Amino acid sequence: MKRTALALAALLLLAPAPRAFAVNRDIVQLQTQVQQLQDTLERMQQSNDERMGVLRQLVQQTADTVAKMSVSLETVQRQTQAQSEGASSAEQQLSSQLQSLNDSVDELKSRMAKLQAAMTALQNQQQTLASQPPQQQSSDLTMRDSQHGAGSPPPQQAAQQTAPPFDEIYQGGIRDYNAGRYDVAAQEFGDVLRYYPQEDRAGNAQFYLAEISYRQGDYQNAVKGYDAVLEQYAGNVKAPTAQLRKAQSLQALNQRDAAVREYRSLISRYPQSPEAIQARSRLNAMGVTITPKPSGARARQ
Repeated sequence: MKRTALALAALLLLAPAPRAFAVNRDIVQLQTQVQQLQDTLERMQQSNDERMGVLRQLVQQTADTVAKMSVSLETVQRQTQAQSEGASSAEQQLSSQLQSLNDSVDELKSRMAKLQAAMTALQNQQQTLASQPPQQQSSDLTMRDSQHGAGSPPPQQAAQQTAPPFDEIYQGGIRDYNAGRYDVAAQEFGDVLRYYPQEDRAGNAQFYLAEISYRQGDYQNAVKGYDAVLEQYAGNVKAPTAQLRKAQSLQALNQRDAAVREYRSLISRYPQSPEAIQARSRLNAMGVTITPKPSGARARQ
């Protein structure tokens, strides 16, 4: 009996041990998961900090370049205004130079906007992660991985992968246009309008499509293309040049009165622009006053 009692007592003492061992194991696993989550957050923070530094440097460099380009553009405009009215070939050359400068400034401004948007997104991500408790962060990371999978792009990015990258087709169009490959350039600018109609430089693409028609002597389609720029992208930097080219196209089509109206409208809307200088030169060459005279003494047109 005494031995039996001792055996039962020993069993009672040993019975809770497996449960205590299981609890300790769960605590160790939980601590390990928390530590892993903290390590992940530290790596994300370090990566975001590195990206922020690179983005800040890029934004500063781009801002400096934009400032330099703006100064160059203003210098060219002052030189254009100071020059006497020259031949049409000289006007075309100056206009092309101004277009190239405007394109460069537009491109740099667009890149700045994208870099600033990326910086804002990273900052918001950091703030969101920092404000969440570890459990919520773990849940969010798990949910995101289960929905998209490792390395998979978000739904919005996946949708845009069906279209060529904007910069690729737009810059390709610029290169082909400058090289005189107008058919290829027209296709690329058409893709810009098809896939990215809301992009800031979509108006530029429409302008270059009209320019291709103008350079090929297709003045009817050129007028339609310039009208699209003026009507759909009225605030675009190409609007003054588009109106000048429209007037020149009308003049080439022997639509004298319509051309005069466009020249006068251009001077009224953009009086300080280089295009207005060219419009005044054209009106003078046509023997037409810059402002219409009263009906009783209308100028010869």
